Amino acid sequence: MPGWLAAGVWGLVAGSALVVGTAIAFWLSVPRRLIAAIMGFGAGVLISALSFDLMADAYRRGGFAATSVGFLAGAIAYTAANWAISRRGAKHRKRSGTQQPKESEAPGSGLAIAVGALLDGIPESIAIGVSLLGGGSVSVVAVAAIFLSNVPEGLSSTAGMKNAGRSAAYIFGVWSFIAIASALASLLGYLLFSHLPPSFTAATVAVAAGAILTMLADTMVPEAFEEAQNLSGLVTVVGFLIAFVLTQLVGPSDQQQQQHAAVSARTSRARVVLTTSARQEVWRCDRGV
Repeated sequence: MPGWLAAGVWGLVAGSALVVGTAIAFWLSVPRRLIAAIMGFGAGVLISALSFDLMADAYRRGGFAATSVGFLAGAIAYTAANWAISRRGAKHRKRSGTQQPKESEAPGSGLAIAVGALLDGIPESIAIGVSLLGGGSVSVVAVAAIFLSNVPEGLSSTAGMKNAGRSAAYIFGVWSFIAIASALASLLGYLLFSHLPPSFTAATVAVAAGAILTMLADTMVPEAFEEAQNLSGLVTVVGFLIAFVLTQLVGPSDQQQQQHAAVSARTSRARVVLTTSARQEVWRCDRGV
């Protein structure tokens, strides 16, 4: 399967979890406390994935500088965009209670919520596409983490949309669109960055990681804590642990192993050069050169 097609397929797989969560919340009556607990679990899974998978991948590709700059840039960009749409009615787009405004209360909030959902899903989808660059296999842990976190996102947000009186056409339309957009974002992430230098690709992966972590802190964690309260920390840790175990069991992809080998080779060459230079300097000192 061509790399660009694989990127689109895996992006669609991860994004489809939003529709799964939407269907569960729309057709079944799920307690808000349970939704919040699942939200906390999803947050823990994503935190682990971006720590041990995305950020590690960014570092292997481009080192500390590109990774740090990209990570901070992603956080700043998401914060600015989230602030803008929150002012238009999308602040509580992931809340399962009655916090989401009705369209009559805040005209235009329906569109703002849809844009907010798109904003939340794009960074992680781009990260999936970029992970396939260089002919490597997809990061199974990253896809699994995004899928597992998207289910509670769909659950919680759909519950809030229902309480706000949104129609079934609106709810399923929004999340189906986001799922398709996730596939396109993953595909474009692969195509746009396939011919760029490793440092630029590293910065892009780090941008996605920074945006995802900011999204977690701004939208998912507050919902988990407000409803699950004392259980939120525990379920978040469980989610983190499961994703960490998956990372260690699955191991790095072929591409990541090649990148690690390249980094190790460069480090070894640098050590040889430094050792040789040190020996030459000692030789000169012994002979008074």
